[in-house]
Amino acid sequence: MSNINSVGDNLSNYLYSSLSSGSRIQNAANGASEMAILQKQERQVGGINAGTQNMQMGKDAINIADGAMSGVADSLQRIRELAVQASNGTLSSEDKSYIQMEVDELKKGIAETAGTTNYNGVKLLDNEDGAVISMAINSDGGSKEFSTVNSTLEALGIADFDVTGDFDLSTIDKALEKIGAGRATLGAQSNSFDVAINYNNGISYNTVDSQSRMGDTDYGDYIQKLKQQQLLNQVQVQMQKRRQEDEARKTNGLFQ
Repeated sequence: MSNINSVGDNLSNYLYSSLSSGSRIQNAANGASEMAILQKQERQVGGINAGTQNMQMGKDAINIADGAMSGVADSLQRIRELAVQASNGTLSSEDKSYIQMEVDELKKGIAETAGTTNYNGVKLLDNEDGAVISMAINSDGGSKEFSTVNSTLEALGIADFDVTGDFDLSTIDKALEKIGAGRATLGAQSNSFDVAINYNNGISYNTVDSQSRMGDTDYGDYIQKLKQQQLLNQVQVQMQKRRQEDEARKTNGLFQ
């Protein structure tokens, strides 16, 4: 009877533990194959969620780069306006020098933007053209990349742009085209990240749902099982008590 009680106690403990933890797979004895599958799924979900976080950070970096490049584009547009103004043949050399002072300030602002724009210490606009930033996106080693545009004065070809002498407006136009194309690429990369993030979220959701079906406690079923086991334990205790009383009566009868 003690062995029966031990089995009953173990089952009750398991049921209590499953109800309190929400997991019906407490150890390999509860389902070795299920536990192996659940652990594999847990690794997959962890990798996918980490990859999603990486891509969110990538999107943040893209947004920072795009915002900075928008400011560079505004400065270039203003430089172009000043260059057109300086093309007026009625302006004196002194007038053009004043215009150049503003151009120089705008160029300085572009240089500062390119030199200081970064994400977590990684420079975004002061790098080689086509420089790629790569990140893991899932638990299988998959990766995704994005690239930014070198927006230094030298890369844009305007380091020596000076309206006080001979200059060509196409120099500024080419710089504007480069920034415009770079921003378009950033937008496409950001959209690509959105697609990948949504895909990851779908895989993560469905995998967690599968884990839940396989490993979560069915509370209604387990509460019913616990009540049945508690009732069985009570019956066993009563039977054991009755047997002890019967044995005691037999023993008393022998001595009468």
